[in-house]
Amino acid sequence: MRTKAYVVGVGMTRFEKPETRDWQYWDMAREAGTGALTDAGIPYDAVEQVAAGYCFQASTAGQRAAYELGLTGVPVYNVNNNCATGATALMLARQFVEGGASDCVLALGFEKMARGALGGGADGGDFATSPVARHYAVMAARHGFEMTPPTAQIFGNAAREHMERYGTTEAQLAAVGAKNH
Repeated sequence: MRTKAYVVGVGMTRFEKPETRDWQYWDMAREAGTGALTDAGIPYDAVEQVAAGYCFQASTAGQRAAYELGLTGVPVYNVNNNCATGATALMLARQFVEGGASDCVLALGFEKMARGALGGGADGGDFATSPVARHYAVMAARHGFEMTPPTAQIFGNAAREHMERYGTTEAQLAAVGAKNH
């Protein structure tokens, strides 16, 4: 029999531009994680596993972030899946509950970024070694490739293709941008 999973508490930090506050990713995790636990009405020691999502921190940053909530010896799974990282961490937490591995799992996401455009995940500018090298090749064949931030080109060209395929207008895309800013 499959158990249902429910989100019972939510917490977050204020979204802000990089380097506007003097804090570390574990400070973010403490603020958001404490908020989620308070919202759920449970202590950290009720948590049986943690799925921690981030992209730009060291490989075991999830463990360091969980220390801020009360290190209880639970497994911490570090999730890095670019733009889908948060959704992937939440899905993993849900699978732990629905699969019967745990009753209470914390999905924790954080990111401390630097100012400026995102790189493309390339190793030292070598786009051939990037995990998304195949995407760059397809994009370059369809739309060309400029030596500008590749992530912006990928999203811009995806928007272009969406407009061509579905008739999406510039005004509709601008409305999304205006809402997010």
